[in-house]
Amino acid sequence: MTRGEVKRRLALAWWQYLAVGLVPLPVMAWAFGGGDALVSVLAMPLFIAGAATMFLSLPRFGAYKRALIATSKVLGTAEEPAAWIELARVRRMAMLFACFPAWVAALSVLVGLEAVPQILLALSTVVLLYLYRIPRQLG
Repeated sequence: MTRGEVKRRLALAWWQYLAVGLVPLPVMAWAFGGGDALVSVLAMPLFIAGAATMFLSLPRFGAYKRALIATSKVLGTAEEPAAWIELARVRRMAMLFACFPAWVAALSVLVGLEAVPQILLALSTVVLLYLYRIPRQLG
């Protein structure tokens, strides 16, 4: 597989994780948004927990940057395919953790969290996922 094909697959995976992260929120809002809140007192603690999940992504971002640097160092060598595989593995785990705030926002529909905090949590997922785009300078 050529370097361009690898980068295209990684770009496609990014869009897939963006969809996996964001689609549950409108689906939950559509399915359960019109009903009464189950336990409305949990709305603010759930928002705080959702905001705190952003910090779970910090160690994964460090691992991603190290894998990115390692991949850039071995471009054009025999170790390049293994470096791309390792970068994809590390990035996949990091993007999974980056989706947590939007998933918490989707769950918060059940407890009656307002739309603005839900959008803020979804936007934090978008920002975190944006950090995991493959830079143009790589390859």
